Amino acid sequence: MARIIVLTNDTLQPPLPALALMNHSVSYLPAEAAALVNAPNHDLTLLDGRQDLTDVKSLAQLLHSAGRSKPLLLICGEGMLTTLNPDWHVDDFILTQAGPAEIDARIRLALERVSASAELPTGLNIDAASYSAKINGKNLDLTFKEFELLRYLADHSGQVLTREQLLSEVWGYDYFGGTRTVDVHIRRLRAKLGEMESLITTVRNVGYMLTKESRAKSEASSNTELS
Repeated sequence: MARIIVLTNDTLQPPLPALALMNHSVSYLPAEAAALVNAPNHDLTLLDGRQDLTDVKSLAQLLHSAGRSKPLLLICGEGMLTTLNPDWHVDDFILTQAGPAEIDARIRLALERVSASAELPTGLNIDAASYSAKINGKNLDLTFKEFELLRYLADHSGQVLTREQLLSEVWGYDYFGGTRTVDVHIRRLRAKLGEMESLITTVRNVGYMLTKESRAKSEASSNTELS
């Protein structure tokens, strides 16, 4: 199941009817860049391109220039395909009449491309499409929130994240629990990472960061070089 945001100004007719038949979490927002500022956490964005092509193209270009990190797929009619080119800066397109199987395939492929291009620490693999993670080929038995926490840390690998930031991004702005929740989940996540637990570094008085390489691996490499 993917978390999808659909940017559309049509409140009466959904741009992709078959999406309602699928087991994805879908949020509809106005087709404007400001709508994504406080948007719910999501995996990819669908942009309604059925009308106002100039405005839709401008929005796609604006999202690209703003440094978007999530895949952007354009929903369009077959007649619009002749106008598509690299200047649109979209990752793929979905025809409005596409069925569930095609939609699911395009969503899955878009997420897999992001996962493959992500600069993850050695030995860590995260599959956003199946909500699973592995360490050195071994599946991690993670709860939904543990997976979401690991994925968010991985998406910002090498960046220090505050407890408040993790709480709002992973649990949501309307979550009433305190930042202690983050500490508890980090502890559980580290326990499941085993010898790779040092991938998650504590930055005192600030928060946490996912490092590029675990301390255990670095020490092992150093010992090998010394011997």
